[in-house]
Amino acid sequence: MSMKDKIAIIGAGCTMFSENFGQDYSDMMVESSGEALEEAHLTGKDIQAAWLGTAFPDAGVWKGRSGMDLAQSLGMFDIPITRVSNYCATGGDAFRNACHCLLAGEADVVMALGVEKLRDRAPQESLVKMMVENGHPIMQKGFTAAGTFAVTATRHMHEYGTKAEQLGRISVKNHRHAVHNPKAQYRSEVTLEQVMRSPMVAWPLTVLMSCPTTDGSACVIMCRAEDAGKHNEDYVLLKGHGFSVSTGWDLPFFDPHHHFTAYRATEVASRKAYKDADVTDPRKELDLCEVHDCFASVELLTYEDLGLCKRGEGGRLVDEGVTAAGGEIPVNLSGGLLSCGHPVGATGLRMLYEITRQLQGKAGKRQVPDARLGLAHNIGGPGAVSSVTILGAR
Repeated sequence: MSMKDKIAIIGAGCTMFSENFGQDYSDMMVESSGEALEEAHLTGKDIQAAWLGTAFPDAGVWKGRSGMDLAQSLGMFDIPITRVSNYCATGGDAFRNACHCLLAGEADVVMALGVEKLRDRAPQESLVKMMVENGHPIMQKGFTAAGTFAVTATRHMHEYGTKAEQLGRISVKNHRHAVHNPKAQYRSEVTLEQVMRSPMVAWPLTVLMSCPTTDGSACVIMCRAEDAGKHNEDYVLLKGHGFSVSTGWDLPFFDPHHHFTAYRATEVASRKAYKDADVTDPRKELDLCEVHDCFASVELLTYEDLGLCKRGEGGRLVDEGVTAAGGEIPVNLSGGLLSCGHPVGATGLRMLYEITRQLQGKAGKRQVPDARLGLAHNIGGPGAVSSVTILGAR
């Protein structure tokens, strides 16, 4: 079933993504939902169903194991609240489930809220250690996010001649964009030399090509499109959505047919979203994109997976400034994960917050003139899970 023009975002909210030591898990939920509820001219009592996105409830705060943590924090009782966890695509999945509830007619006003509190762990208790201790007894040993995405980076370099400096320019671009985003964790420009000389994490990915560990929350409130004007005249419409789980956590590394230069989940999800939205030439029809740049190489491969260029031409888009502010198809004007950080459960919804503000013309100095159509891309696991959402101005 196509979702085109059937669902509206009537409120969106987002905390600052940072080391929010002054806020606990509940504080951040209250802040992001408060902004969204105020914009929608609603209170928590008006929400009829909600989805809570938290990927790592064991990351030191012991919150987010079930929907009751959202109910208690926001005082939203006696309604269905479901906790969603789908690795880094958790936020996009929470949004998808909320949309389906509306289409089913089960509720009239729903909330999707993502939150993660990752900075309250000591360095010795990092997410890497947590995954090693709690993940697969064999596959998870020595298995890191940076190492996983470095494999695709090096394969793309081998197949297409992509240069490490092109990955570095993505980081330079996104940090430059973040200067104008008050919600971003890092708001300082960096030079290509700084990016390339920052400590190596997993070749060719350096520290400044890698997103930071972050706290944050983001929230969107939706209703069916025919009811949107009753709540907020400045609503944004859902034009298309695709979601795919296209491989397992370890399967790509044992699949002799996997070429490691693309993320099939993104290709599949984007095709569905484009079909819903009647988009045939995304590079020409989209006004901006927010993509999942957990590492700079992921953004580059995503250009190709989304059809913004042909396979192997992602580096050329970087060199020609196509994806920079003022370019043909600006990507990650928020600063992306590289600057905003990545509180896992909240990231996908933070992207929807950014696209919503752009389509409303409320993005300040990072505003794309006359933006009408924007895409948010959220990916999880080793590129195994992907959510692609297209929003349009009313």
